[in-house]
Amino acid sequence: MPASPSTARAINDRLALRLLQREGPLTAGQLKQLTGLSRPTVADLVERLAAAGLIEVAGESGEQRRGPNAKLYGIVADRAQLAALDVRTEGVSVVVSDLLGRVLAESAAPIAGDIGTGPAVEQAVALVERVAKEAGADRLHTVGIGAPGLIDPATGELRSSTGLPEWHRRLVAALQERLPEARVHVENETNLAALAEQRDGVAQDRDTFVLLWLGHGTGAAVVLDGSLRRGASGGTGEIGFLPVPGTAGLPSATGCEGGFHSLAGSAAIAELAAEYGVVAEADGHAPVAAGLVAAGTTAFLDALADRLAVGVSSVVAVLDPGCVVLGGDVGQAGGEQLAARVEQRVRRMSPLPTEVRSSALGGAAVLRGALLTARDRAQDDLFGRGPDAGTPV
Repeated sequence: MPASPSTARAINDRLALRLLQREGPLTAGQLKQLTGLSRPTVADLVERLAAAGLIEVAGESGEQRRGPNAKLYGIVADRAQLAALDVRTEGVSVVVSDLLGRVLAESAAPIAGDIGTGPAVEQAVALVERVAKEAGADRLHTVGIGAPGLIDPATGELRSSTGLPEWHRRLVAALQERLPEARVHVENETNLAALAEQRDGVAQDRDTFVLLWLGHGTGAAVVLDGSLRRGASGGTGEIGFLPVPGTAGLPSATGCEGGFHSLAGSAAIAELAAEYGVVAEADGHAPVAAGLVAAGTTAFLDALADRLAVGVSSVVAVLDPGCVVLGGDVGQAGGEQLAARVEQRVRRMSPLPTEVRSSALGGAAVLRGALLTARDRAQDDLFGRGPDAGTPV
C-alpha cells in the first residue's frame, strides 16, 4: 500500500535531516544525489524544513562553476540545547551542547557522601543550572543522565539499590521539577558507555558485542544485533553478582561481595596490585585502580587478566558476542597489553572465537553516551519520529 502524501513527506524530511546530521551542511544537489529524490521534491523539502526552523543556509559550496555557488543547508544547531550528566557515587559531571552535539560548556563537582540527600541533590542541580547558564542555554530541551544501578523497564526510573546514594534517585525528580520544560531521561551508566563505544569508540564495526565495565564496581552492557538488551527487570549485565571461584563466599540479593565484583572491582584491583608491589602516584583526576593498572608489571597484569578472563569467559559461553570491550578507566588504562592477555586466556577457556578490545573512551564514555542519547531523543522530538526512513518515498 503506497504511503500517503503526508507520510511520504515525513519520511523524506526525516531522511534529509539525518543526512545533514551525519554529513554536515549539504547543497540541494547533494541531497538529491544522496536521497535519490527528484529535484522538485528536494526543493520542496528544503523549503519546508527551512520554514519550520529546522535548517538554514550555512554557507556556499566551493565548486568552481559559472554563476553563483550553490547554497549549503545545515541543521539549526541552536534550535535546542541539551545537557548530559555522569552521576557517580562521589560526584557529578555535566556537559551542555547544541543540537549537533557541539559542547558549549562543561564542569564537574565532587559531592561528599556525608552531607545528606537534600544538600547533595541541591549541589547537583545547581551545577546543571550553572553550566547551562555558562552555555547561554535559557531552556534545556533534553537532559540525559547516566547513573549506576538498575533502570526499571516499566517506568524508566532508577531503582533503589543497596550501596548507592539515595540522592541519585532524588536527582531525577529534582531536575524535572526545576527544569519543567526539559525532557529528563536516565540510563544505566554501563549501557551508555556501550552506546558511546559503538558510535564513537572501538565497537563501531560491531552490531553484537559486550562491554565489560571496570571502574569502582563492575558491570556489563549487552548489544545484540545492534540493540541494547536490558532484560525483564532491567538487570542484564549485572556481572558483579556472578558467582566465581577465588572469592571468600557467594554474593547475595543485597550485595555483590563474593561475586565477580570481589575479583575485579577497584578495591580488589588495589589489593592485587599491593600483592605484586605495584604502586602509582596519586592523581586527582584518574581513579586509583586505573593508575595501578597503567603502572602494572607483567606479573600483575597476568594475574589481573586471570581474574577478568573468568568473567569474560562466562559471558562468552552464554552470549557468544564475538567481541568484548574492556571499558571504564581501568579497561582504557590496561590498553592492548591487558586486552591481549584476557583474549589469550579466553581462547584457552572457550571454543567460541572472541576478540577482546581496550576501551577508546574510558570513563568519559558515560558522559558521551548520555549526550548521544539526549541528542537522539531531542532530534526525534524535533524532527518527528515517523516511520524509519531508510528509503525515500
